[in-house]
Amino acid sequence: MSYIFQDWDANKGNLKGRLVMVLFRLARPASLHPLLRVIWLPYLAFYKVFVEWFMCIELPHWTKVGKNFYLGHGHALVVNGCTVIGENCFFRHSTTLGNIRREDGSYSGSPVIGNNVELGSNVCIIGEIRVGNNVRIGAGSVVVKDIPDNSIAVGNPARVIKQLQPIGQKVVQEQLACEPG
Repeated sequence: MSYIFQDWDANKGNLKGRLVMVLFRLARPASLHPLLRVIWLPYLAFYKVFVEWFMCIELPHWTKVGKNFYLGHGHALVVNGCTVIGENCFFRHSTTLGNIRREDGSYSGSPVIGNNVELGSNVCIIGEIRVGNNVRIGAGSVVVKDIPDNSIAVGNPARVIKQLQPIGQKVVQEQLACEPG
């Protein structure tokens, strides 16, 4: 039961986010085994119609999403099903994570998003892109290159404008600064 509600606290005060993520977590087991997909078929049809068509959120049930996923505003979110999303991520509305159709008709890989990533509204991450851990990407950014850990990126195309201190090192440095002479 905790699996189904693993995003509940992260979406506190966000009824739409809570609802979508509970429905997503209920649909996710169907991607693990073909027999479950057959058994879950009526629910998967409901999920597709309700979440994708009525709530305008494309989050395929086979997408790998880590715990504590926050869905801010949730409208017009498009996530390619092969995308991997880490833990404690925060996605705002009108965000797209997708692949690229090549000239020969094949498709590139999908984005891999690290842990503790925050995406502003209207962010596009296109192609086989790696977004590191502890990254913030500003609103309206178009990400076409990898973003390293502990970064803030903005723009079209997105570029790193600031490197952040890793969380563990920051704590150590603050503790050292507090020690007497």
